[in-house]
Amino acid sequence: MTDSVRNACSFLFVPATQPDRLPKALASGADIVIADWEDAVAPADKERARAALLEAVAALTAAQRARLLVRLNSDGSPWFAADLAALAQLAAQGLAGAVVPKAESAPTLQAVAQAAGPGAMLVPLVESVAGLAAADALATAPQVARLAFGHLDFQVDAGMACAEDEQELLPVRMALVFAARRAGLAAPIDGVTVDTRNPERMARDSERARRMGFGGKLCIHPAQVAVLHAAFDPDEAAVAHALRVQQALQQAGGGVCVLDGRMVDAPVLAQARHTLLRHARAQQRLATAS
Repeated sequence: MTDSVRNACSFLFVPATQPDRLPKALASGADIVIADWEDAVAPADKERARAALLEAVAALTAAQRARLLVRLNSDGSPWFAADLAALAQLAAQGLAGAVVPKAESAPTLQAVAQAAGPGAMLVPLVESVAGLAAADALATAPQVARLAFGHLDFQVDAGMACAEDEQELLPVRMALVFAARRAGLAAPIDGVTVDTRNPERMARDSERARRMGFGGKLCIHPAQVAVLHAAFDPDEAAVAHALRVQQALQQAGGGVCVLDGRMVDAPVLAQARHTLLRHARAQQRLATAS
């Protein structure tokens, strides 16, 4: 269960009020599916969303439950306490864990972890300036598997008006990558691309996330999943080069060598190993889907 969250690249949201979408989302190719109790659910439907998810999860296999997270309502909202009680029931059935929105303090994460039990993984969603300031505390809280970035809410909280390329958010994204690295977590998860009919925009956003050190991205439509994987999964040329780097260093006895006119040393080898690890995970995803 832990590895399913830590190794995941794609995280697909599904409204919990539409439980019939869960099997489809789990079959979409997404690594992790997030059943949403927060933004996708109107206030009058919160109780119905909890009940619907509890019923739907009971019909899933153990392997499907291990790929399912639920996004809670935020601490301080009228629904948080009831969400924690329902989360405890879901976690007892093998749910992977919870996405914690508007995360700003370790005590909130501790309360969620206590409700979910020791086997559940938490993904704090940093959506405010206060959350960014607490990134190190969030990253080191018990049972936290990944950090995630809610860039839309962050812009509102910070009073920002970002251009389409979101260059204004580059320092924030880097801060989350560094916080995850300091805590020894898997690389963080970047925010959604709201334009579901623009695969080119999704591809650009995904490429930027990968280059900046993110390990995946949140999705709001199944069609975005394949575009995301295409950006993050290394192609055949990258895999072939990584294998040649490994072979060249082995033949050099582990020392510095030259490959195609370029120096190959320990950092280059580390990058090659990272490429091969991403390739192995992509192959595992394909094997699971078939």
